[in-house]
Amino acid sequence: MNSLQDVSTPSAQSRPCLNRVRDLFTGLFASLERARTRRLLAQLDDRQLSDLGISHAERSNELDKPFWR
Repeated sequence: MNSLQDVSTPSAQSRPCLNRVRDLFTGLFASLERARTRRLLAQLDDRQLSDLGISHAERSNELDKPFWR
């Protein structure tokens, strides 16, 4: 009756499926954040772009990228 059972949470390395799901969500949230910041970049006027040191060509290049890149 003195035997103790290990009830600790399994490590992340022993749960490869959870790692894949976590990586999927991490990638999804990163893509959504890139899309959000590109929408904000598209709204900046010439003065704001100048303040940030971003040219129109750089902004166009960034806005032309797909959200997953």
